[in-house]
Amino acid sequence: MLKTATQSRESLSPPLLLASLAGVLQKWLPEQRWFAGKGLPVTELAVVSMTELHPGCLHLLIRSRHAGSRDDCYQLLLGVRRDLPPRLHHAVVGRPTEGPLAGLTVYDALHDPRSATLLLERLRTPGTAGPLRFERDVQTVVPPNLTARVLDGEQSNTSLVYGDSFILKLFRRIQYGVNPDLEVPWALAGQGCARVPSPVAWFWTSEPRKTTLGVLQPFLRGATDGWTLALKSLAAGRDFTDESYELGRATAEVHLALARVFVPDIPDRHGGRHLAEGMMSRLDTTARQVPALVPYVSRLRAAYDAVAAHGPVRPPQRIHGDLHLGQVLRAGQRWFVIDFEGEPARPIAERRRAQATVRDVAGMLRSFDYAAHARRPWQPRWARRCREAYCAGYAAEASWDPRTEAGLLRAYETDRAVYEALYEARHRPDWLPVPMAAIARLAEGR
Repeated sequence: MLKTATQSRESLSPPLLLASLAGVLQKWLPEQRWFAGKGLPVTELAVVSMTELHPGCLHLLIRSRHAGSRDDCYQLLLGVRRDLPPRLHHAVVGRPTEGPLAGLTVYDALHDPRSATLLLERLRTPGTAGPLRFERDVQTVVPPNLTARVLDGEQSNTSLVYGDSFILKLFRRIQYGVNPDLEVPWALAGQGCARVPSPVAWFWTSEPRKTTLGVLQPFLRGATDGWTLALKSLAAGRDFTDESYELGRATAEVHLALARVFVPDIPDRHGGRHLAEGMMSRLDTTARQVPALVPYVSRLRAAYDAVAAHGPVRPPQRIHGDLHLGQVLRAGQRWFVIDFEGEPARPIAERRRAQATVRDVAGMLRSFDYAAHARRPWQPRWARRCREAYCAGYAAEASWDPRTEAGLLRAYETDRAVYEALYEARHRPDWLPVPMAAIARLAEGR
C-alpha cells in the first residue's frame, strides 16, 4: 500500500486508481517526447498492469487510445507524495482532484534519485515484484548505490545512467514480446561480438503476457555518437571519410556476427515482389499526407518495380533495423553499435523479421545526407565522400560490396526517404526539404 496514502489496498485497484490518474495523464502523456499519438487527443485510458515497486512508487502499464488511431501501451513509473521537494518540480505529472490519490502530487519517479536507486537494486538482485521479473548476467558485478541521472535527448524511450558505469533503457511504448534490444545484444555477446555492449540485467512482465520492459548495459564513458562527430567534422571543414570507412567495417562485422547467431532465411522467390508491394503501399499512403511527394510517385514506383522483378540477391537475415549516425558510438578509435530496438513504430514481429542487410546500409547513407544538410550551405560532396568510404569499409570486411546491389540499395534509400518525409511533415516541417532533396535525386535514378 502506498505509504503516502491512507487508503486500503482495495482503494488502489486499477479502476479506482484510474479515476485519480485519468485527468492528469490525458494532459501529461501527449506532452512527452515518447508519446506516439502526437497531435491526437487521448480519448480513453485503461490500466493494463499495476505494481507497487516500493512505498510511494507505482509501476504501471497504461493503454491509451487516441482519436483516429490504434491503441498504444505505455510504461510509467509514478511517484506519489503529499509534498514534492523543489528538485522534483520539473517531473510533476499532476495533482489528482478525485479518487484515492486526490490531493496528492503525482510525478515521474524516474527523476527521483531514490526511486532510480531502488530500481537498480531490483536489477542487482534477481527476483519478482507482482508480475515483474528481474534478471541479470551473474558474470557481471553491478555495485550498489550508484548515482543515477536521466539521460537527455531520448526520443522514444527513457534512459538512466548509473555512476557513468551502466545505462538502463526503459522502454516507454510497449509492444508485447521479447524486445530485439535485449534479444540481439544478448545473442551477439554469446558470439563474442565486441562491437555491441552486452546486456547486464533486464526486467520483463508476465502480465498480460511476457514483455521486455528495460535493459541495463555498460555505459561507454567518454564515447560520442556518430551524429555529433559528423556535425563537428562539418563545422571544422574536416574530412570524415576515415571514420566512415571504419564505421562501414563495424557494420559489416555486426552483420556477419548476426548471420552466425540467427540462421539466415532461405531466399523466397517471391520476396522481391512482397518487398516492393510493402514499399509501394507506404509510398502511396505517405503521398496522400505529404502533397510535395506526389510529383515523384510514378518515378519512385519504378525503383520498386525493379526490386519486384529481381528481388534481393543475398539471403535475408537479422539486421539492426534502424541504423543511422545516432545509433553508433565512437570510443577512442573504435565504433560500437547500439539500440537494436528497430523502428518503434513498426510491429515487434516485423522488427524481428529477417531482412536484407542493404536496408541497414541504406539507413546509414541517408544519415550522412542528413548530416550534410544540417550545415549551411549544404555539403553534398562531403556526404558523397562519406557514403563511398562507408560502402568501401563495409566491402573490405564483408567481402562483398553493397553498391553491387544498386537497385535494391536505391529502393531501400527511397523507402527510408519516404518515411523521413512523413516524419518531417508531421513533426519538423522546416526539415522536410532534406528528404525531399533525396527523393528528387532518387527519382532520377541517382
